[in-house]
Amino acid sequence: MTHKPGEEVTYTVTYLEMEEKPSFPYPPMPTGGPTVLLAADEPPVRYFLNMYDAVGAEYGWTDQHEKPLLEVKDFLHDPSITMFTLMRNGWPAGFFILDATVVGECNLAYFGLVPEAVGLGLGKYLLHTAILMGWELPDVTKMTVNTNSLDHPRALPLYQKAGFAPVRREEHKRVLTRDRTQ
Repeated sequence: MTHKPGEEVTYTVTYLEMEEKPSFPYPPMPTGGPTVLLAADEPPVRYFLNMYDAVGAEYGWTDQHEKPLLEVKDFLHDPSITMFTLMRNGWPAGFFILDATVVGECNLAYFGLVPEAVGLGLGKYLLHTAILMGWELPDVTKMTVNTNSLDHPRALPLYQKAGFAPVRREEHKRVLTRDRTQ
């Protein structure tokens, strides 16, 4: 079934937690071209929104565009927030944000690959690296992440395979801004 822009759809948000640091080691850097993971120091809002759109446009990521730019900037420049970009062959292949604003928790606030990087073996590397980096933050006793039924169909199984466990689900409605096949 194809849904059109302007249609309201119901989707399920799944909240997941990990209460112990996983036993897997840091993965080796992927092969297939020069690859580097870079931390962004107070990234410009436009840079974040470009990555947000590149990764999430196909999956209905629109929430950040509904916020005032100053609010997005304040989020990105909070010292408890860190954005990382995976560069592959000179172009951004994906990104993640670690949010440690809640004492004792690290939320994997955003995570994903651009469409051109899906299937290149980068997802597991990026996720495992994000998880281990999150656990290295001071006083972290739990990691959290959420995904929804509009996200990539492999997102939920990938999080679960990495050690996150669902703790609750919620139904939500959203008006689509692009064509969507379910």
